Amino acid sequence: MPEVLSVPRVVAERVRREAEKLGVSVEEYLLELVSRGLDPESKAREYVETALELLEQGREELEKGNVRQAAEKTWGSAALAVKAHAYWREGKRLASHGELWEYVDRVAEELGDWARDSWYAASSMHTCFYEGWCTARQVERAIESVSRLVKTIAEKIRGRE
Repeated sequence: MPEVLSVPRVVAERVRREAEKLGVSVEEYLLELVSRGLDPESKAREYVETALELLEQGREELEKGNVRQAAEKTWGSAALAVKAHAYWREGKRLASHGELWEYVDRVAEELGDWARDSWYAASSMHTCFYEGWCTARQVERAIESVSRLVKTIAEKIRGRE
């Protein structure tokens, strides 16, 4: 269950604007801010734990009938898992959608083509959030696919601890 923080509206609006400028979710923007001083492996662990939590939030949003939020949480979960993998494997920060798409091929080389298919499902959820065209069943299937990707990456990262 997500933790709720209360901040002044002006601060919340600033965080949203800054995240939007960077093309990332509010969660990812804040995660990057608070993990600045961490080494890449620690960042990888923070990112993958957040990815797992976002995946669960996506399931909860779907149960509540909030298809668009479920879709966006699913996308965010996959993006953070791929970013976690890049920090873990290469100590590399992925800073754009383009870098994410390029790096997914590296993940698929390691895990198999199914990982690329999971990424495609996640990416369609990102579009769904903005355009609102997908159904609850489509989001449910995407969550199933993305879950495998996120959990597999989490297992690999946790295996080094």
